[in-house]
Amino acid sequence: MEYHLETDRLIIREIRDTDLEGIFELDSNTEVHKYLGNNPIKTQEEAKKINEESSKKNAVEAEKFLEQNKKNPRVEALISQAKSLGIAVQPVQRDKLDRICEGSQHQGIAAVCLATPLLDEFDLLQQVEQSDKAVLLLALDEVSDPQNLGAILRTADAAGVDAILMPQRNSAPLTPAAHKIASGGSITVPIVRTINLVRHLEALKKLGVWLVGADGESGQTLYSADLALPTVLVMGAEGQGLRRLTRETCDHLCALPMSGVVESLNVSTASALFLYEAVRQRQN
Repeated sequence: MEYHLETDRLIIREIRDTDLEGIFELDSNTEVHKYLGNNPIKTQEEAKKINEESSKKNAVEAEKFLEQNKKNPRVEALISQAKSLGIAVQPVQRDKLDRICEGSQHQGIAAVCLATPLLDEFDLLQQVEQSDKAVLLLALDEVSDPQNLGAILRTADAAGVDAILMPQRNSAPLTPAAHKIASGGSITVPIVRTINLVRHLEALKKLGVWLVGADGESGQTLYSADLALPTVLVMGAEGQGLRRLTRETCDHLCALPMSGVVESLNVSTASALFLYEAVRQRQN
């Protein structure tokens, strides 16, 4: 047995143990997001090991796994908190939870709710225009890996990013894995999916926001750029980097100093370094 949480305020419909596989068959205009896992709930591999050590048959693995979870104080606290917020907690068999989570590692617990609303691109322009502080934005130019997106969202939340811009096409979706890796950042950091990223960046430039792009071929290092100004940090896709038009739209292109044999860093790692250099400059 595993746990499946359903929010009360954002309820989709009544969940029945016999009908879980159809829970996401919604209206075509309704997007559903799933949130998985809670450290340190035991993983599937740990559960298997426990059952092997106790010489139990495979048929009782799921039940045994629940017993382990029941004794975990963090799981009990999470269930108690969910119930106190009016969120229904539904025990389900592991195979059904696997189907709900579409194969992602859920650690025995998951929640489903309506998708986080996106920030309208025109609303973002208005917020930037009315802001009384130096905004810090992050643009992802066709970053397509959901795990990278999740890691970037987590760092963006920690660094106080005002919003993340992404093209509608060829960008990573907010999958269950992305939500899990984001550790809450996918909820707290506003996301704008723009039809035309370059056009939106140009509109931000007209509002006095500087565009600083990450380019490993640049002769200017990140540490020579003034990131205390209103700034959009523009990160390129895995492998190909910034597209030509995106690169040409940037006011400055900056590289990270690389002293070893590797040619580049993962986009989520590079984003973290760029963001925290901005944080450092603004704090000083």
